[in-house]
Parts: sequence; structure tokens; C-alpha cells
Amino acid sequence: MCEFEPGGAVALPGGIGISRLSVYDIEAPDGLVGGTPHVHLACSEGYYVIAGSGAVQTLNPKGFTETPLQAGTVVWFDPGTIHRLVNDGGLQILTLMSNSGLPEAGDAVLTLPPEHLADRETYLEATTLRGEGEARTTSAMARRDLALQGFAVLRESYEVQGPTALDDFYAAAVRIVQPQLADWRRRWEQGARRLADETGAALDALDAGTAPHLQTAELHRLPAPTEFGRHGMCGRLDIYEINP
Repeated sequence: MCEFEPGGAVALPGGIGISRLSVYDIEAPDGLVGGTPHVHLACSEGYYVIAGSGAVQTLNPKGFTETPLQAGTVVWFDPGTIHRLVNDGGLQILTLMSNSGLPEAGDAVLTLPPEHLADRETYLEATTLRGEGEARTTSAMARRDLALQGFAVLRESYEVQGPTALDDFYAAAVRIVQPQLADWRRRWEQGARRLADETGAALDALDAGTAPHLQTAELHRLPAPTEFGRHGMCGRLDIYEINP
């Protein structure tokens, strides 16, 4: 039987991360209002729509789709799904992210044109936000519009080539994130994997007729976001930071 050792680092159920997202309300060059298209390579992400309406555009090996969003809608997508939020008015979302919020802590690559994906340094030069506070909005919109250029090319290429149109982008994204993988693995091991192992240990204990984990039960609370209005990829974020 696996020995159960309760009392690890605090983490949300399942080792997820959450943030409140107010999707950008600034019009893009294509006439739509919303966020920056990007992809996650290791993590899934979900949306629970709190208010407003809009859509999420997605592109993956199965093709392009546009899914309507309104209050109460729940959607999620796998790593490898390029996604872009469109804001038709007041779109606010509770984002649910695997691996302790890793998608907002590094697991994201924007769909920039290929010349900006040549290597990690070139990519960071094009995507790092400049300025402080509201002054960052101009920089955030510039990188969004650059990513929309690359997204449009990927969509057009997919219409001709099918799934292979995404291969070069995926390969470039892998190269860009590789220096971060040790930290990603730490988050996974100390977050989602640890919690899954604890559940397995609890089940083993229950099967043996014991329940030591019940003796350490308590309520956990995140009283408020640790940061308000951060410029994210899709909009302004209220961040609940949990470091496993």
C-alpha cells in the first residue's frame, strides 16, 4: 500500500490555476475586437463565461472553428489548439488552467510571423511588453496585431495544406519554450502530479480501512487576487497566484 502523507503545499483542486479575464475591448486591424492568438504546448485551458458575449476562434489539426460565448458558457481546449478571443461586448471570463496556471506562467507562444519565431531571443524581443501600467496597452496591442498577421497566414495555409500547415509553427514553438521546461516540470510535480498521487494514497488508505488524511482537513481561501489588471494575451487579468 502507498503511504499517505497529507499536508503538502496549498493548491487548488486538481492543481488548476484560475484568473479573471476582461477581454480586450480595442479593435484589431481585421475589424474584430479582442485578444491575441496563441497556443499552449503542455497544458489545457478552460473558460467559464461570467458576463458579456463574444466567441473563441480556434485552429488545430482538425481545422478552424468559431465557438460563440455568452454568460454561463463552458468550453475548454487541449494543448496545440491555437485560440483567439473575440469580444462582442463586456466579455468577462473565469479562466481555468491546468498545472497551477502554467498557461499564464509561461506555457504560451503567440502566432507571430515566421521571422519572429527564428529563436527564443527574437521571439522575446517581439513579445515583451514595454512601459508600466496603462502605458503597456500600446505595446500589448502591437504584439496582438503582429500575432494576428501570423494567425491569418496559418488559417490561409491550412485551407490549402490541411494539418501540415501547422507543423512549422509547432516546431518553432517547441524550440522557443525548451529553456522553460525544468520550471514547468517542477510546477507539474509539485502541483497536479502531487495532488493526483495524494488521491491515490488516500484511496489506498480507505481500501485498508483507514483515513489519516481526514485528520488534517481544513478550509483554504484566496482572499483576493494578488494582481489586478495585468496585461495578458487575451485581455486584462486579475491574477490569483499560487506557486506550487
